Amino acid sequence: MMMCLLRPLLAICVLFFVSNQAAPRYNNGFFYQDIMNGDGNGEIYFNGVRLHVESHQPLVSAARGSNVTLTCTYHYEPEINGTRRTRVKWSWLPANGADRNAGETNVMVAMGNRHRSYGNFKGRVRLRRSAPGDMSLVINELNLNDTGRYRCEIIDGLEDESVTVELELRGVVYPYHSQKGRYQFNFLEAQHACEEQDSTLATFDQLFTAWKEGLDWCNAGWLADGTAQYPITTPREACGGTDLAPGLRSYGQRAHLLHRYDAFCFAAAPKGMVYFLQHPQKLNFTEAVSACVQSGGHMAKVGQLYASWRFLGLDRCDPGWLADGSVRYPIVQGRPNCGPSEPGVRSSGFPPKQNKYSVYCYQ
Repeated sequence: MMMCLLRPLLAICVLFFVSNQAAPRYNNGFFYQDIMNGDGNGEIYFNGVRLHVESHQPLVSAARGSNVTLTCTYHYEPEINGTRRTRVKWSWLPANGADRNAGETNVMVAMGNRHRSYGNFKGRVRLRRSAPGDMSLVINELNLNDTGRYRCEIIDGLEDESVTVELELRGVVYPYHSQKGRYQFNFLEAQHACEEQDSTLATFDQLFTAWKEGLDWCNAGWLADGTAQYPITTPREACGGTDLAPGLRSYGQRAHLLHRYDAFCFAAAPKGMVYFLQHPQKLNFTEAVSACVQSGGHMAKVGQLYASWRFLGLDRCDPGWLADGSVRYPIVQGRPNCGPSEPGVRSSGFPPKQNKYSVYCYQ
């Protein structure tokens, strides 16, 4: 049996010691002798002191453009006197399926008063530090691509504990297809089409939530994870058959460049406002573009109309031009001569641009 009294040699001596004994192995790759009091459940004790890392809100839902705090605090049991040189690292796994393949990316690292933020988060994030042990992350001006899983990792010497927080944006999922017709988008084109409408490709969780809220659509669309799916609340022959229960119908992973479908887009709560332009006469598409600019705004995008319908209660029984060349109108309260009885955004498709309609603008 090897005895080691010199502290600087402790780690080396322990390695020799445990080579002849069973000892728990932890994620950071080190072996720990029993004097460190590992309990076999991933909880490591140093001289009887345990590091706790926790979040009081593991799921956060916020609006685009707002500021949000992802909670992360740590403490020791039993409490220790004085301060220790702990390091905090926040990392992020995007909700977007394509970006998830790259794994977690750094958001911020900090030690003492020194800190550094990375990428699109640079200048938008800080640590709250409202009390000892508070390493909560504050994100300013949330954007569409900030959703996903955030990891708060506290490092104290050899000890390393972490907690995760899911961030989601409040929004609405809607189906979208090309001006050329149904099933015209490959995966990259679907991504681009949603982005042009101030949206992103919906995630599986977002589509699943929309289905639970009543979304029923019989055309398959791309999702952010590279699958093609569609939501059915009322089974019918043309939509997978009547033998299948309600739910999401899936074609599974599809070839990003080869296969073609529609898209399911996700529009977050709006930063601005969509308004129906009161104009003395109907307008063709070119006239509608100019009319919105003259009113101090610009022609609304499809995602902006859906978000204003969902979150601002926009209700108008008047078809109007949108920026993609489609004609639509939002209905909150169903009534005669305004389409189906249920709420929704009605679509008149992509009519010839010389046709005359009203227009929806955004400011």
